[in-house]
Amino acid sequence: MTVKKIEEYRASLKDCKILVVGLGKSGRAAVQALVELGAVVCVQDSAPIEKLAPEFRAYLEEHAITSYLGELPADPTDFDMYVLSPGVPVYLDWIETARAAGVEIVGELELAYRISRGRYVAITGTNGKTTTTTLAGEIFKAAGRKTSVVGNIGNAVITAALDSTEDDWMVAEVSSFQLETTSEFRPLVSAMLNLTPDHLNRHKTMEAYGEAKAKIFANQDETEYLVVNADDEASMQLVANCRAKLAAFSRKKELELGAYLKDGVLVVKDETGDVHEICRADELRIIGDHNVENVLAAAGLAFFAGIDAKTIGEAIRAFPGVEHRIEYSGTLDGVKYYNDSKGTNVDAAVIALKALRENIILIAGGDGKAQDFTELAKALEGRVKALVLLGRDAPQIEECARKEGFTAIYNEKDMEGCVAKARELAVEGDSVLLSPACASWDMYPSYEVRGEHFKNCVKELLK
Repeated sequence: MTVKKIEEYRASLKDCKILVVGLGKSGRAAVQALVELGAVVCVQDSAPIEKLAPEFRAYLEEHAITSYLGELPADPTDFDMYVLSPGVPVYLDWIETARAAGVEIVGELELAYRISRGRYVAITGTNGKTTTTTLAGEIFKAAGRKTSVVGNIGNAVITAALDSTEDDWMVAEVSSFQLETTSEFRPLVSAMLNLTPDHLNRHKTMEAYGEAKAKIFANQDETEYLVVNADDEASMQLVANCRAKLAAFSRKKELELGAYLKDGVLVVKDETGDVHEICRADELRIIGDHNVENVLAAAGLAFFAGIDAKTIGEAIRAFPGVEHRIEYSGTLDGVKYYNDSKGTNVDAAVIALKALRENIILIAGGDGKAQDFTELAKALEGRVKALVLLGRDAPQIEECARKEGFTAIYNEKDMEGCVAKARELAVEGDSVLLSPACASWDMYPSYEVRGEHFKNCVKELLK
């Protein structure tokens, strides 16, 4: 969008009647941004008012915002626009009614893009988003660019977008939930990391899940870049009709354009065929083949956004990894403890198992999001010595494991019990890994809270 169009769009929101649906972090940020832009803001959430934080309740009262808390608007068509939070399904009957009546339905990401004066680099995929996004953000900052790391990583896009200038770079982790409500969103450089089953309780089919992910590059053209995993067949099939330049990344083969691993060195080949050395693979501070892929993706994003190879390499060498992703949490009696609470699906948990390789006591379970746990069960053999389960869908994981002939299974009621059982089972040289293969929502408000609980349990052991 041109600067003129952005300013015109911002002005058009004044006095628009807009319903923000869902008052999580991004929903609250959208409310505050829209109020500042002069919109007539209303809010809806399934939770009653007493569940809202007192300071936000005070904000709603101060700005005389009409609220539908624990209820729906009497007339869902009485608005110019809905702004949906990522957790709100687009197919709810009352939202469909509004859409059919001509109410525009967007998400916080789309709205943020429309009002933003800055440029976007966007990352999606089933796994690796947070590591890749965080590292990309560090590279952009190291290059002296005015950078906001935003999106599904925890900072609302719209907050950064509101006060952005043409010098700003938004490095955004974007989920399928955020992308499915986009229509104009168009990053200068995007990344498709991988595509494996996840969120099928929301999207219903892999085809629908892929279609949501594909919106990250849907509006890009030949002047822009898509960084895609050349080693992931599902991703390559998904991007077959992409108009952007495919600057792929690969851990397994040399590429005509993009980032790849060559003789233990991470390199990027540019459009003239010149090869730029980034760093050696043995200089990475984060473990696992999957993290080599994440680093290649981040290097590709940065390089094709115009950052030089030397700066990229220096930032990569300094990068320690992200919290809750195979995060080292301590050693006791020769046993290492790792927090991988962000491993919220089967593929992520399998990746963590492969990174640690063997002699693992695995803690898993939670809200399985309608996944099939067969691939996790198959990955246990030769890697996992014991499986300690908790959470709502623990019985499903146990059933799959037993079908694959794995019987060293223990069930616990809470995290304290899991960590205690793992300590009892582990011997010197073993690793205890929390990689749930499930969402946290059956027991915790977020994977972060679950990961902190695990780390606190480990800290108690270390006292």
